[in-house]
Amino acid sequence: MSHDQPSSDEHAAMRDAVDRALRAKEQSGKAGIGAAILRDGVAIGRGENEVRLQSDPTKHAEMVALTEAAHALGHSDLSGCVMISTLQPCEMCLAAMRFAGIERVIFGATQEKVAAKYFMFPHLSITDFQAAGKPFEAIGGQFEAELLPLYIGGQE
Repeated sequence: MSHDQPSSDEHAAMRDAVDRALRAKEQSGKAGIGAAILRDGVAIGRGENEVRLQSDPTKHAEMVALTEAAHALGHSDLSGCVMISTLQPCEMCLAAMRFAGIERVIFGATQEKVAAKYFMFPHLSITDFQAAGKPFEAIGGQFEAELLPLYIGGQE
């Protein structure tokens, strides 16, 4: 992971994602996950976990944000964009991020500190995805103390 810090725009987008995740927890009692895709510091896609709402196992917050961003641009090439997520993206979301050309990901709670249920292949790490093809920058642990209670224990 990079030792760089998020820009002010990235920090603001992360704060918004955290707030949306906390609201989702208050409203549903389930762990909320918030995500966004930024281009030139502006959110062009936002997402929240819709797996249960849509009965679709691919509707992770990051996937919803990627889809919204691609629709906003009119194409699937998201090179130069940044992914923001309250939880380290799972393997599916990291793969989709790679296909879309995302070059930077900033996330909150890290894989090492959350319930294993969020990752199907825990032996795969974010560094494995960074090594596959063009490297991307990853900054984790943002707002982690605030987010960990959402993703530890019996929450879903």
